[in-house]
Amino acid sequence: MRKALLLYNPLSGRRRKRRQADVEEALAVLKSAGIEATAAPTRAASDATDQTKRAIAEGCDTVFAAGGDGTVHDVLQGLVGSRAALGIIPLGTANSLAHDLKLPLAPASAARAALTAKPRRIAVGQVRYRDLTGNESQRYFTVMVGIGVDAHLFYTLDPLVKRHLGMAAYCLKATRLWLTHKMEYFSVEITGEQAEVSQLLAVRIANFGGVLRQLAPGASLERDDLRLVLFRTRSRLAYLRYVLRGLFATNWQVPGIELVHSKDAICRELPPPTASGGSPRIFVDADGELLGTLPAEISVIPDALTLLVPNG
Repeated sequence: MRKALLLYNPLSGRRRKRRQADVEEALAVLKSAGIEATAAPTRAASDATDQTKRAIAEGCDTVFAAGGDGTVHDVLQGLVGSRAALGIIPLGTANSLAHDLKLPLAPASAARAALTAKPRRIAVGQVRYRDLTGNESQRYFTVMVGIGVDAHLFYTLDPLVKRHLGMAAYCLKATRLWLTHKMEYFSVEITGEQAEVSQLLAVRIANFGGVLRQLAPGASLERDDLRLVLFRTRSRLAYLRYVLRGLFATNWQVPGIELVHSKDAICRELPPPTASGGSPRIFVDADGELLGTLPAEISVIPDALTLLVPNG
């Protein structure tokens, strides 16, 4: 690592009053190691992507995402396909990728871990979908794509409430949706076979940290595929049992919920039940960011990203 840019989201996480101090602590660690390091805030997803591409063009060999999974997601869009490395300073709400990498959550400690980290080439996920204006679009992801009630949570979650309550906002909204949301079926095609599901998770990491922990046992950044969780049921009890399975790290088999490995999945809305009826919108999210709606195609791009993985 010779030249690095640290991109930070001033609105991410619950330590916003200390955000500048956190960034300065991480920068000080990098500079003390002789690295030419600078920092810049991001204002929107497109900012982070453009800033990342510009940094690479100007000779940066490493770009740090200082924030949560959403900040990592935005920086990722400008890194895929380049040889520049992605480093992470976890300052967000969930920090799922940081938990999976066993990164220290203190900014200075995370920066020190980056100094001895091993650059590793990994695969990334790609999802093609229809954005909320109806146009076809695509994004890369490192953590997970969710389709169904998981994405509906991000569609209805108030950003202001999220900023004030952090993970509690997710838990409150998830509980309300579990009690009230009508779980609609949609179609998923995997290796030529069709199924109807009420939710699909396409997962790339093993450990989410917090209450979710192992959301999809068998998922790993070391693999060149996706760990798919197929909810072939609308049973609220099955949903709850699956979450509790992850919370208590058990090997419960939940009827109606299946886990498979696959390199891709194609998801489409089902035809409306009557000629006059319209199909409900089924939402798509990636790395905790609402993207759009079905149809969606999820795949994996091997050898797409250099990630700084801490030793040990």
